[in-house]
Amino acid sequence: MTFVMGPALLFCPADRPERYRKAAERADAVILDLEDAVAPADKQRARGAILAQVGTTGEVPELDPSRTIVRVNPVGSAEFGKDLHCLAHTPYRTVMLAKAESPEQLKALEGYHVVALCETALGVLNAPAIAAAPNVVALMWGAEDLLATLGGTSSRTDDGGYRAVALHARSSVLLAARAHGKQAVDAVYVNIPDTDGLAAEAADAVASGFGSKACIHPSQAAVVRAAYAPSDADVAAATDLLRAAADAGSGVFQHQGKMIDGPILRHAEQIMRRAGRDLPQPAQPGA
Repeated sequence: MTFVMGPALLFCPADRPERYRKAAERADAVILDLEDAVAPADKQRARGAILAQVGTTGEVPELDPSRTIVRVNPVGSAEFGKDLHCLAHTPYRTVMLAKAESPEQLKALEGYHVVALCETALGVLNAPAIAAAPNVVALMWGAEDLLATLGGTSSRTDDGGYRAVALHARSSVLLAARAHGKQAVDAVYVNIPDTDGLAAEAADAVASGFGSKACIHPSQAAVVRAAYAPSDADVAAATDLLRAAADAGSGVFQHQGKMIDGPILRHAEQIMRRAGRDLPQPAQPGA
């Protein structure tokens, strides 16, 4: 299965069902969080809230299953089995596994499409093996949990940029995901009022190859969507380039003073896909 949710994935505490609908309206997909966003004493109530909005007589759930992810607690935790029991009574089949650390853990989620969250040192180091698991559809990385496992205090420097070790983890998870044909999800931006910083980070995520970016507040979803939406100028330039390529046929060619080859064309094709546009086709003989 190809992971097609995104680009803006919005976390929503599972014990706050009054927020479900708003989250779904603002974002491309909702991540119902049974892990960090819910206090230990409230986890059972959170699972009950998920079950309550699904209903028991076959009615349509409040959230579209094709746009819903449920983040479950780590494999081996006391809550994991309870989370799976809850999921078995819902139509939701895309799961985010918190603190994924090995491909063996993914066997406990057979039958589910898994977004594996690599947010520990071991998880990042094992990202390639995790990405290779057949039920994994995407990898996501997490900065603050990672730094905690390293004994650090913050993933970012005073100027707001990531520390070198966080950037290394970000790149490692992206490379592991794409090497195995899986999607990559960029980590959340925790400084909610700093929309300029979020916009810059989301733009970098797009340019680097992340298919989606996670959000922690509804206001962030629009910023992420804007970053992933190509500008009219970008679409026009990509269209012009691809038409020139179609006319040139195969091989390297020159366009507007630049040499164009396969990788450059694939960049242009990605812009067209993100814009929801068809790729220009070669002219028909005699046309």
